[in-house]
Amino acid sequence: MKRQTAKKAATGALIGLALGDALGFPTEFHDVPSILVKCGPWRQMALPVRNKKAYVTDDTQMTLAFARGIRTATDRGVLAPLRLARPVRDEFVDWYHSPENNRAPGNTCLRACMLLDGDRLWQDASQIHSKGCGANMRVAPIGLVPGLSEEQRAGAAQLQAALTHGHPTALAASDLTARAVHLLARGVDPAGLVGQLRSYAYENRSRYHEHWLGDLWTRSQDPSALSFVRRGWDECLAVLERLAAVQRTADPELDPCEYTGDGWIAEEALATGLLCFLLFPDEPLTALRRAACTRGDSDSIAALTGAFAGAHLGADAWPEEWAEPIEYRSELLAFGALWDV
Repeated sequence: MKRQTAKKAATGALIGLALGDALGFPTEFHDVPSILVKCGPWRQMALPVRNKKAYVTDDTQMTLAFARGIRTATDRGVLAPLRLARPVRDEFVDWYHSPENNRAPGNTCLRACMLLDGDRLWQDASQIHSKGCGANMRVAPIGLVPGLSEEQRAGAAQLQAALTHGHPTALAASDLTARAVHLLARGVDPAGLVGQLRSYAYENRSRYHEHWLGDLWTRSQDPSALSFVRRGWDECLAVLERLAAVQRTADPELDPCEYTGDGWIAEEALATGLLCFLLFPDEPLTALRRAACTRGDSDSIAALTGAFAGAHLGADAWPEEWAEPIEYRSELLAFGALWDV
């Protein structure tokens, strides 16, 4: 396996996420024919730059909010639920009130962050029936932090999702997304990634992280914590099985959403982002362009594709002429430098 330090996987993943977000920003809410009319052939899509900036959406903004929360928590000691929940909650509330929160954020995130701005338990702010991709578009940082146990990584991934999206599928998809980023950063062969994720899902299908989630499950209509968590993992397993069936045969000229879904919900964002990456594991810009030229939640799909590609290939995946104008570049590089070592 390649060492994460040698290839600067954290820098690669974070810059890749932001690049995918910026590339997909203008194409979200458009179907493929209209994207092609607007942008030309998808393999030649240019990074949109205005005023010398490639602007991103709430996907990158919330990724940075989560990253700041992780940094605060780990500066204070060993990563643990109470130590993580408060700073991430505060960062999400700050994002909610920020004048830069003007990039068409999702209603679930807005509603939950409004409720988090106060003294109520975070479990009471969580939108228990939402499994939107806002849960896992922002989770990549926890897959990049070195030195965590599997329990810490999984618990933190699910906790950050649950602060806004409490549906069990949102929790499982976030856990799997962080796991994919972590494995790729450590040098796992992309050809075997989906199999490893399916095995991980089966192994965790009956595990409810009560230490991290508390009594969140009681807000659902499930009869038990076990029933709650299995519902989420089973939906993720179903989409991973669809991905496994097509990852080697999918036509790269066909919209990837045709195979694994439009990406508005967490498990489909994971699967379609992975598919775009796996179609072009050694051609990161082509993978980003394919992800951005989709009928679905293009910025989130492309952001996840960029995180996977950057974790796999490292910082050198991204040409300087693409990386230099990206919005929030200095902060993304600072977190990359923190976690590349």
